[in-house]
Amino acid sequence: MGVRDAASALLLGLLCLLHTWGARAVVEINMEDKVEAFLGDTTQITCMFKSDDFGGSGGLTIEWYYVKSSKDTQRIYSQDSLHSTVDKNTPYTDRITVNTTGTTGEVVLTIRDVQLSDDEVAFKCHVKIIGEKEAVGSTKLKVFKTPEDPTIQGVEKGISVSDEVTKIASCEVKNGYPKPKITWYRNNMPLHNTPDVVKVDHRITTQSTGLFSVNSDLNMKVEKKDKDAVFYCEVTFLVPGAEKMLESNSINITVFYPPTTVNLWVESPKGKIKEGDTVELRCASDGSSESQIFTIGSDIGPRLTMENVTRRDSNVYFCTVEDFENFVTLSTNNTVFVNYLDEVVIEPTGSVLVDWKKEFSATCNALSSLSTSTTWFKNGKEVEKGHHLNLKAVTYDTAGTYVCVVTVPESPGMQAHASLQLNVQGPPEMIEKQLNEKETNERELELTCHVRSFPTPNITWGTSNGKIISSSNHMTDVGAKSVAKVEVSITSNTTVFCNASNEFGKDSVTYVIKFIKAETPKPQEKVQKGSYGVVIAVIIICILLLAILGSVLYFLYKKGKICNRSGKKDFTKEKSSKDKIVVEMKSDNTEEAILLGVNGEKQLPNDQ
Repeated sequence: MGVRDAASALLLGLLCLLHTWGARAVVEINMEDKVEAFLGDTTQITCMFKSDDFGGSGGLTIEWYYVKSSKDTQRIYSQDSLHSTVDKNTPYTDRITVNTTGTTGEVVLTIRDVQLSDDEVAFKCHVKIIGEKEAVGSTKLKVFKTPEDPTIQGVEKGISVSDEVTKIASCEVKNGYPKPKITWYRNNMPLHNTPDVVKVDHRITTQSTGLFSVNSDLNMKVEKKDKDAVFYCEVTFLVPGAEKMLESNSINITVFYPPTTVNLWVESPKGKIKEGDTVELRCASDGSSESQIFTIGSDIGPRLTMENVTRRDSNVYFCTVEDFENFVTLSTNNTVFVNYLDEVVIEPTGSVLVDWKKEFSATCNALSSLSTSTTWFKNGKEVEKGHHLNLKAVTYDTAGTYVCVVTVPESPGMQAHASLQLNVQGPPEMIEKQLNEKETNERELELTCHVRSFPTPNITWGTSNGKIISSSNHMTDVGAKSVAKVEVSITSNTTVFCNASNEFGKDSVTYVIKFIKAETPKPQEKVQKGSYGVVIAVIIICILLLAILGSVLYFLYKKGKICNRSGKKDFTKEKSSKDKIVVEMKSDNTEEAILLGVNGEKQLPNDQ
């Protein structure tokens, strides 16, 4: 064989060897790129493998590694056909278990109590079958922690529109993983960094636990419209398979801005102002600045109070506002008018005397800045509406005090009044009826006479025989009643007159008195309650004595001692004292004593 043939044979052998080697089976592994879990939870990483020539687990070797960096790689688990072992002295020695089902080509690594240190750690699965190449798969673990609710804090002081970009609020979110993000909103619109307008500063802090806290400050150049704006912050953060967000509470800020208009008005009272009121004027602008100074008239301040105002306080009042910081001065004015109601004037005035049955009229007026209403009253009751009081045919009932009340319908508190005393002069007028009858058994009788009259009448008491008993001039009230009383001695039927007279006439009233003589009561024996028992006992004893007496008489009758059995009287037999029973009957009206024999015959006293 030549050299060329030997070389060809060697080359052919190498090709055959390479073909045989390339025909060996290869293990395929299928694993997820990443697995996500909450801090403290339990998670699983699955390693699935397959091989065309693999029919059992006899020649199978499985190993798990964790890889933090190229310099921090360590095996944590190994398994062959005879043993399975969790490697000691690793961060996962006490936190992992492996479930292997070789026949199905699936290996599951379970990690308990996921820690922040597990984040971004790659877990590699090595599978080797005898006669095949080793296959390696890898899954990275992602760890998450939901942060606390965000808190927001606005600045306490006000912010002027003349200020440059300044801090208006801060927002903080704590203990999140991975780093949460904060976004600021004004009226539901996000705020982003804008030169000379908006500036947002974020500060991230890593806690000792490895969790993140984020602080954010919102700085702005405020405008007048920001006085009504609503600000809040929004936190976005990652969770397994999603992104979530949390919103803080909303806040408002105090914005100082210069005034453009100023107003002056009456704060109180509401409605018409009247004399005696306390008036409060108030001045305000549409600006909001600490440097504003208000002046009302000569008083400094946004309020002016005037007590017990009169019509002289009616005037035009001016208010001026000065904003020294913004170099603004504005002024305005308002007219204050104090309504009045003068004293009531009645014509005629004071006390008026009017003749009985004559007509009378009076007028009542009061000067006012508003329309008035007039009403006349007597004894609290309305008698007439209007300025004029007209009385026809006045009587004593008409006399009295008339009050004129003037009111202002537009202002209920405005009211004035005055009074008029009306006296009626005329003849006396008896209140009692002309004829009065009385019956009495009393020796003394008081009579009363009521008279209405002005002037005061002369009252005289007299009898039908012309005798004057008494006279009285007592007057209790002008135009009211004169009251006269008299004590009359009564011995028989009498007629008494009450006569009243004055310069205008006279009137009288008659009292017809019938005297009833009282009967003299008969004396009666008064029996004391304590003697009732004695009377009853005496009656019982008398009844018993009568019964005994009747028994004795009956006994003697049977024995023939009283009369013969033939019923004839025996006058020849000597009367024995033993056979005689005599009953003596006495009367209070006669001294005669009658003696009765046992046979019922009367006996004279000499026969006793």
